[in-house]
Amino acid sequence: MKKWISIIIVGAIIGLFGIIFHLQGQSVVGPESSFMYSNPDWITYGIQIAIIGLIVIGIGTAIFVLKKD
Repeated sequence: MKKWISIIIVGAIIGLFGIIFHLQGQSVVGPESSFMYSNPDWITYGIQIAIIGLIVIGIGTAIFVLKKD
C-alpha cells in the first residue's frame, strides 16, 4: 500500500473521532453515562481533533500530488 493512502485513511479516522467527540459533548450521540456526554470541553476538543484529522488528510494529499509514486 502506498504511504499517502495510509496517511489519508488515518486522517479520516482521526477526523471521524473528532466529529463523534464533538457530538457527544453536545449530547447528540453516545450513552448518558459517558464522561464526554453533555460536557462543553469535549465540544471544543472534538473540533480540534477534527481539524487535526483534516491537516493529516492534507498532508497525505500533498504527498500524493508532489510525489506521484
